[in-house]
Amino acid sequence: MKLIVGLGNPGKDYENTRHNIGFIVLNYFLGNNLWKEKFNGLYYETYYNETKVIFLKPLTFMNLSGECVKKFVDFFKIDLKDILIIQDDLDLPYLNFRLKYNSSSGGHNGIKSIIENLKTNCIPRLKIGIAHDRSYDTKDYVLGRFSQNDLMLFNDKADIYKNIIEDFILNDIDHCMMKYNKKSK
Repeated sequence: MKLIVGLGNPGKDYENTRHNIGFIVLNYFLGNNLWKEKFNGLYYETYYNETKVIFLKPLTFMNLSGECVKKFVDFFKIDLKDILIIQDDLDLPYLNFRLKYNSSSGGHNGIKSIIENLKTNCIPRLKIGIAHDRSYDTKDYVLGRFSQNDLMLFNDKADIYKNIIEDFILNDIDHCMMKYNKKSK
């Protein structure tokens, strides 16, 4: 079983904000599937080539994402190596990505919460660049909305994120890191 978690903040006020790139990727991947609610998260269960997969969007707001993730991990008895967290990353150029495993939160509060709740930093992650315009306060920047042009660029690049998710479901993080990190530009 695999758990694919897209990080973001719930509600209309946060739609299409940079911090919600995880939600945006899952929405792109799944289309208009009907989400169910459990443990303060929206989830969708399916099978992909005979592998059960749960997609999750925590509704706890970013800083408490780990509470929701932990409940899903415990309830479904998911091995930590079978989780993929999709997060925004200020330090990567816009839409560039990096697959990581066994690394710090890098100051990302959602990841910090997940590490605290799961008691490990050995969690596979897909980090997607949102760049960092340092002329803005960091909080204002990450909670700022993508421009229409940014969203069009996302749509042009989104298939690579979809391929990574599919590959992770069928393989593991080491396979994905070897295959995709060299293509991250």
